Amino acid sequence: MYWTLELASYLSDAPWPATKNELVDYAIRTGAPLEVVENLQAIEEEEDESDIYESMEDIWPDFPTNDDYFWNEDEY
Repeated sequence: MYWTLELASYLSDAPWPATKNELVDYAIRTGAPLEVVENLQAIEEEEDESDIYESMEDIWPDFPTNDDYFWNEDEY
């Protein structure tokens, strides 16, 4: 499983919070690339399939946020 910013962007409008199955369904319905669906299906879940993901950070812990960039937005 691998994520890129381009692949993650297909889930930016996903109905968060969501379960793994809801995210897979959303990716298929919106025409996301096969890599996105495969990455979501590769997420390991406990036997309880009701795990809820609040945001992309729950799926991809290294997902870049605004805090990862070093410029001051107020200056621009």
